[in-house]
Amino acid sequence: MKDDFYFMQRCELLGKSAGIKGEAQVGSVIVSNDEIVSEAEEAVKSKNDITCHAEIEAIRGAVKKLKTTNLSNCILFTTHEPCVMCSYAIRFHKIKKVVFLHAVDYLGGATSSMPLLTSDNVPSRWGKAPEVVHLKR
Repeated sequence: MKDDFYFMQRCELLGKSAGIKGEAQVGSVIVSNDEIVSEAEEAVKSKNDITCHAEIEAIRGAVKKLKTTNLSNCILFTTHEPCVMCSYAIRFHKIKKVVFLHAVDYLGGATSSMPLLTSDNVPSRWGKAPEVVHLKR
């Protein structure tokens, strides 16, 4: 079985690739049954679209590949703490676990004054909050 560090290494490579292209150095992967289902790097500048954060791009890929919006059997790994926007998408798609490496200073989905990723104050149809792991090296 692959551990969290294994998948985070892939996220870091994706983040470096994004940085080389002039994007924020963020990479994300979605895993199900110990296999990568989808992966993405930040694409906000290249696509001229603020919603193209690596986490949302990875979710879009997983939804397309798995042909479902229910990702409750999936884990999202990402180099940076998901923002509030990404946290909304994570909660909506019922991702069961989120693992991130770097906390963010503002609007983090788990550490800010708006912890949408961990809050119980969300629509009941979203279900329970995902397990959130701040990976430390």
